[in-house]
Amino acid sequence: MSSSAVPEKYRSLRSFAFGDGPALADELLELVLNGVKTATCSTEDEPNTSTPGELWIVLDGRGAPRCVIETLEVTYRRFGDVDAAFAYEEGEGDRSLAYWRDAHRRYFGRQGKFSEDMMLMCERFRLVEIFADRRVAS
Repeated sequence: MSSSAVPEKYRSLRSFAFGDGPALADELLELVLNGVKTATCSTEDEPNTSTPGELWIVLDGRGAPRCVIETLEVTYRRFGDVDAAFAYEEGEGDRSLAYWRDAHRRYFGRQGKFSEDMMLMCERFRLVEIFADRRVAS
């Protein structure tokens, strides 16, 4: 991560990229930058667990820092217990629960972790700051 692109006050923060590859990282980041994506989830064993009030630097698909988000809420629920409101806040596809379930079955399946009763860490966040060049690389 290039620290020159990150304002001094954020340089000590942890960073991550959404998804499991550069294209998905850029697609999901664009949703965050446009205010569409305000939630995310991961497996409960994810090493980057977050706590409310924590700030994170979000990276694009090339690993460049693009923005800062703040965790607002972290809850744990089973895959089948994720509701339509949370799916909508994830901001993907048509924002429906059906789309969310299909996309996340595939995503967690690629990781070899999917099961219908898997426990997820469900996080709501807000966009705090977008760094100077907000365009996502294509």
